[in-house]
Amino acid sequence: MALIKCDFVAESIGMSTSMHVILPQQSTGQIGKGSINRGRDKYPCLFLLHGLSEDDSTWIRRTAIERYVSPLGLAVVMPNVHCSFYSDMKYGGNYWTFISEELPQIARSFFPLSDKREDNFVAGLSMGGYGAFKLALRKPESYCAAASLSGALDMVMYADNAENDIKDILVPIFGEDIDISGTEDDLFYYADKAAKLPVDKQPALYQYCGTEDILYQENISFRNYAKKLGLKHVYNESPGTHEWSYWDKQIQSVLEWLPLPE
Repeated sequence: MALIKCDFVAESIGMSTSMHVILPQQSTGQIGKGSINRGRDKYPCLFLLHGLSEDDSTWIRRTAIERYVSPLGLAVVMPNVHCSFYSDMKYGGNYWTFISEELPQIARSFFPLSDKREDNFVAGLSMGGYGAFKLALRKPESYCAAASLSGALDMVMYADNAENDIKDILVPIFGEDIDISGTEDDLFYYADKAAKLPVDKQPALYQYCGTEDILYQENISFRNYAKKLGLKHVYNESPGTHEWSYWDKQIQSVLEWLPLPE
């Protein structure tokens, strides 16, 4: 595998940002790593999103994601979106525009990544789990599958239960009243839209949360709603809290679940 860090200027957020990218590499000499060549000009790609107060290096530093994807022939793009909740901020940068439009274009201009729906996936943890489902539900024509690990999926409940320090982060993003219900930042609103699509046009959703996680109730709320709508949705839980030892294990389950091309 090749691990590359890219610094670049993002027009949609008006500042420099960065991404880490893992690219498949045909190799027989790297100890403990196997790799495959899918015989394709462009790689399938997983956009892997970070949580609050983290950055594009976090998945590399805290998990063995490079080793996990090595035998899969899968590229991984890990962008830095700061504390934006993957949204066009009321008082700040247009991070939704960045993550949904500008980033894929930039990544595909730098690297041989497929733009086909069936080759593109998105996953994330905590804030990134929200971002992953947001991308898949708002742009089902672009992503065929999405995974959320301990995601802040019910943002209305999350904002209502948030401590003051978190509310101080949410106000610049969503406004002083943090009114998310029924807006473009509400996953339930877009889940309704996705449920009206033909089944083959809906993104497949994978959801995990630990039963002692601080976001457990938000996850149960979204799980029940997805089940009610009949979305293509898999839910798993286990004893666990909001921390990396569980996410390191679960990202392996996500990779096994992804509908990777033959």
